[in-house]
Amino acid sequence: MRYLFLFILLFSFHAAFEVVAKDSNQEDSYIWLEDVDAEKSMDWVHQQNKKTANEYKMMPIYSELFDQALATLNNKSRIPSVSQRGEWVYNYWKDEKNPRGIYRRAKLKDFNQKDHLKWQTVLDMDQYNTDHEGNWVFKGMNCLAPKYRRCLVSISPGGGDAVMVKEFNMKEKKFIKDGFSLPKSKMRVTWRDKDHLFVATDFGAGSMTESGYPRIMKLWQRGTDLSAAKTLLTAAEKSVSVFAFRDGKGDKAKDFIIDSTSFWTNQYYQWVDGQALALDLPNTAEVSGVFQGNMIISLKEDWQYQGQFISEGSVLIINPDVLTGKKTLVEKDDWQVFLQPRSNETIENISTSDDSVIVTMLSDVVSQVKVYSPTDEGWMIKGISFPDNGAIGITAVDDESGSFFAEYESFITPPTLYHVNGQSLKPKAVKSQSQSFDPKPYQVEQFFARSEDGTFVPYFVVMNKDTVFDGSNPTHIFSYGGFRNSLTPSYSGSYEALEGSYGKLWLDRGGVFVSASIRGGGEYGPKWHKAALLENKTKSYEDFEAVAMDLIKRKITSPQHLGIEGRSNGGLLVGATMTRRPDLYGAVICGVPLLDMQRYNKLLAGASWMGEFGNPDVPEQWEYLKAYSPYQNLKPNTDYPATFFYTSTRDDRVHPGHARKMAAKMMSYGYPIWYYENTEGGHGGSSTNEQLAERLALAYTHLWTQLR
Repeated sequence: MRYLFLFILLFSFHAAFEVVAKDSNQEDSYIWLEDVDAEKSMDWVHQQNKKTANEYKMMPIYSELFDQALATLNNKSRIPSVSQRGEWVYNYWKDEKNPRGIYRRAKLKDFNQKDHLKWQTVLDMDQYNTDHEGNWVFKGMNCLAPKYRRCLVSISPGGGDAVMVKEFNMKEKKFIKDGFSLPKSKMRVTWRDKDHLFVATDFGAGSMTESGYPRIMKLWQRGTDLSAAKTLLTAAEKSVSVFAFRDGKGDKAKDFIIDSTSFWTNQYYQWVDGQALALDLPNTAEVSGVFQGNMIISLKEDWQYQGQFISEGSVLIINPDVLTGKKTLVEKDDWQVFLQPRSNETIENISTSDDSVIVTMLSDVVSQVKVYSPTDEGWMIKGISFPDNGAIGITAVDDESGSFFAEYESFITPPTLYHVNGQSLKPKAVKSQSQSFDPKPYQVEQFFARSEDGTFVPYFVVMNKDTVFDGSNPTHIFSYGGFRNSLTPSYSGSYEALEGSYGKLWLDRGGVFVSASIRGGGEYGPKWHKAALLENKTKSYEDFEAVAMDLIKRKITSPQHLGIEGRSNGGLLVGATMTRRPDLYGAVICGVPLLDMQRYNKLLAGASWMGEFGNPDVPEQWEYLKAYSPYQNLKPNTDYPATFFYTSTRDDRVHPGHARKMAAKMMSYGYPIWYYENTEGGHGGSSTNEQLAERLALAYTHLWTQLR
């Protein structure tokens, strides 16, 4: 649920909105760069790309970094991120022979005997691009249980969030000529049964929210025109989007509709007998799944229910009939408090099978997995014995057997794919990635920095065991600090990880890597996130700056040797802190960023994030936004760190105008900047391994050039 873009839009200060918007446009000399594909703006982009390439790509270190990055990305031993459907295990795979990727599958029985693993190609995206005009990017395949023969394939032109959906026959491995098909749009589409889809898409004028997502949920029957689909729910234009799904089997199957009223609030409905019945839940609660007909509810704020106080962060299991009012008398067996994490813990993920609940929990940012099975005496709980001090992600669960796949990795341990037997609950390593660098010289330590308000902020440091604390070590901090996303340990050779990319490109060349778990993320549950929300967003920046100062105090590094990186909300983070404390850093990597917080809500999906940042058109909220908005706080005659921006022309989530305008404004003040805009790739910034290797090599060339 967390990745649905939800928001709240406040128009109570309409007159003030008109003045602010007018003044903003008058003062913004670079607003023309928001016209994404205009000849003038694209000429500017090509000019900046060429300038950066002429400087950085001419350096010998660039070629070395590019070759190392591409070799790692195309490493045949990489762990396949898998899903399971019945007897088959599926994976999307890119390498030098398949730059656009293949969707493939292998038999589960062979997967447990890795020497006999044989992959079958299901969909070849390179061949699809040969046969169809344009640059198409695979975005996922949703198959109908239990036979999984009919699937919905999502593909995007250029890699953006807007997709085209086509029905696919898994048995014949081809698209169904007269099957379900939907044109390009930002949409929410799921199966209800073999002849019906829940569809929320662009149905025409008035059908999209002010955030650019669908607001009308319909039920579409096979063989009929989409125009004849039955409307189930219409959300307000100020909502973010609507979503629907079916969960459970047979008589226990239930249909749910979600009106995402803001980024952090939802109204849940159960669709029963042609009616959308509202669930009586706090609007911040999240439905984490359905188990044996009951809903699993994660609380993001304290709740008084049935005379009992339940603290935020807790997880409940509730009969949905008592929440819709269908059952008026609430009995003891209708609900229970399932989990109550401690202060240093947070529930990271909940998965279910027919007979068990699989819980991934963070304890001081380190993962643990437990399996809960109901008995007559209560829950039987068993912890799974994965290696310590790493990150664990559940990637696929088999409903019937309770078996599941999980990936484990740490900062210096390469990813390993485990299969956990649903009966014995013993994990078996079925595939391990080969080491992309020798881990023996390195150590990982966790420190805690004291933020401005006294809060202790955890951060990991990956460094050579022989590192001398003399302030001279090139150091790279990566962080995010928003949207309840947790930064967990990731292997230094997994270049596609959000946490950053280092390994041979950084550690083996003498660098120190730091991952900072600042407030705004989800590392310590809802309170950790809410502490840096809206008017308190600057707490994220104070935490980040506290980590930087702690590294300097420990003499691990010094400002001239300290580089920082963030992408998306993390791009806002590094943009804000470089304008707040330019004295702390020597170099910045600012990726697919938000930077103009006065206009962010008017650009693409920006309005959906006002629940996180606030509404700049409301004067009281603009007061705290303008205090840190990087674009507005940029000043002349200031010693800013050397800054490298990257973005994508085809990013239809965070507008590339943010990076473009900030770079142009810095150039107008005479500051040197380095800029890279990929012309495809969406919010991820790249569509192929080669494009990603190019961006990584440019970014690390920037760090090594500027921090030495």
